[in-house]
Amino acid sequence: MTGKKRNLRSGLKQRRRQGNPMAAFDQLPPPLRAWLAHAALPWSPRSAHRLWCRALQRCEGDVAQAVSHLSQAERRMLAQDRLTQ
Repeated sequence: MTGKKRNLRSGLKQRRRQGNPMAAFDQLPPPLRAWLAHAALPWSPRSAHRLWCRALQRCEGDVAQAVSHLSQAERRMLAQDRLTQ
């Protein structure tokens, strides 16, 4: 790694942030913000919100099940990262 020091070493694809990520984070629903505060991966507000909306739709609006869905998605991403390293 050249230039910046990184606190997360991952084989997952990284993307540049657009806009103000803190303002976008502040606009997220409280349960999603709470989940992101404890997430193992640095989710962008945009991708987390997209996954949240999809999870709520699949779980018919059940917030607890949607949070569980987010955790499962993160576990899959972590497992994928382990395979790429």
